[in-house]
Amino acid sequence: MRLDNNLAENAIRPFVIGRKNWLFSGSPRGATASAAIYSLIETAKANKLEPYKYLRYLFERLPYANSEEDYKALLPPYIDSKKLDKGWGLDAYAGRQGVSSS
Repeated sequence: MRLDNNLAENAIRPFVIGRKNWLFSGSPRGATASAAIYSLIETAKANKLEPYKYLRYLFERLPYANSEEDYKALLPPYIDSKKLDKGWGLDAYAGRQGVSSS
């Protein structure tokens, strides 16, 4: 176990450096939304996922999540990076969920 928080500090450094830009989020809700997206991106990076591929994977499947277990399965620690690389299609996911993707 590490006795410092250098990894966390390094992960948030780009966010802190650009914080003046975040003053223009428009509203507290906008700032909250920005923080949520930033958190997902940094968590994906920490789990060795490419952020764009992960966000695409997430946003394609999120509408089909119906239970807490479904939502948990979409979090970065529970994603197999091979699914992102293989382009596991939405049609296959929707079919597993019993939902038509068309």
